[in-house]
Amino acid sequence: MSDFIEASIRACHEIKALIEEGDLTLFVYHEKGFGGDISSGADLRAEAICFSHLSSFGSIFSEESGWMSPESTTNIFLDPIDGSDNFLSQLPYYGVSIARVSHGKTTEALVCNLSNGDLFIRTSHEYYKSNLHNPFQKFEILTNASAKIGLFEKAPEHSVLIEKLMEKKLKFRSPGALALSLAYAPYVKYVLFLGTMRPYDIQAGLFLSKHLHVFSDDRYILMCSDKALFEQIRLIVEKEYF
Repeated sequence: MSDFIEASIRACHEIKALIEEGDLTLFVYHEKGFGGDISSGADLRAEAICFSHLSSFGSIFSEESGWMSPESTTNIFLDPIDGSDNFLSQLPYYGVSIARVSHGKTTEALVCNLSNGDLFIRTSHEYYKSNLHNPFQKFEILTNASAKIGLFEKAPEHSVLIEKLMEKKLKFRSPGALALSLAYAPYVKYVLFLGTMRPYDIQAGLFLSKHLHVFSDDRYILMCSDKALFEQIRLIVEKEYF
């Protein structure tokens, strides 16, 4: 395990411990963050924890504060609480997203589901699932042939596309944490997202699930383990929606 991944796991441990304390200041709203959303106490405390553990590994670009140090050849894209609204609503689908990019190439990434401890990790040599309870135990990530649903993030904003997917019986959920959904992509039928592409939202997830069939541009992201289904959904998005 690399020093960077170990430091990322330590940060996630500290954030999870903070959340489990139940401090009410975590639910207090502050000013609008760099990404345009109002930052909560949890967002800001988690960001500070990540900075303390990761700043020695590169310049950090975070959803809450933007560039926390000058941009350099090695940069870390951070979403300290992916799925903030879920956390504030006490819906257990929220986490931490961290990606390290050197000379424009993603080299290491970690996404942690803070609600259950799931860890998804990829480096230049390894790709596996683990858990905060025992992060040195590594599990192979296999695609799930029994999956019945996809994940369509920001679905409520795209009613026409919802109708098209339903016509093809392509069921989905819209859980509201993009980095987590991209990390869980091997386990579901597909992951679809249409919206603004922000590096702290997508950098880690795209790197983690890069072995799947993936389309990503400034309009949408589509991930799918099945080639035929990938092409079917892409055709719907390209020809019937745009």
